[in-house]
Amino acid sequence: MGGKSGGSISWSDMQRLESVAKDKLSQAAAEEAKHVFISFAYEDMAEVNLLRGQAKNETNDLIFDDYSVKESINSKNADYIKRQIREKIDRVSVTVVYLSQHANKSDWVNWEIEESFRRGKGVIGVFKDDHPPTTVPPAFLANKCKAVKWSHAGIMQALDNASKRSR
Repeated sequence: MGGKSGGSISWSDMQRLESVAKDKLSQAAAEEAKHVFISFAYEDMAEVNLLRGQAKNETNDLIFDDYSVKESINSKNADYIKRQIREKIDRVSVTVVYLSQHANKSDWVNWEIEESFRRGKGVIGVFKDDHPPTTVPPAFLANKCKAVKWSHAGIMQALDNASKRSR
């Protein structure tokens, strides 16, 4: 049994398709999600979950993979908790600090900022209101971290800049 294949493609069409495919792959690589650790006070969980949800929404331009703690670590052993958090920070290029009145008072947020710097990670702050909080965690201030307003474009630009500075 034989017949016409009808599915042949010309050499020029094949080259054009190959070129289009390469362009798409290059774009995808350029838009690759940043790996981030989100440092935040427990009291800000609802707002941080909103930020996480926006990054998973395929219809917007906020793209990152979140490696941060999603549930509190069930331990009172500070060394164990720090070890768990360090493992997460090691997987990322940037730590995003959700700046709020609660973050300013959190020893854990301050420690996560310090640990991120010790591990060579970029650190940025994100705030929700029109102006950054007047008080920020001491390590954020001491390391002269940059803060951006919660906007998709602003966060992505800050992530790009911070990931270039990380080791």
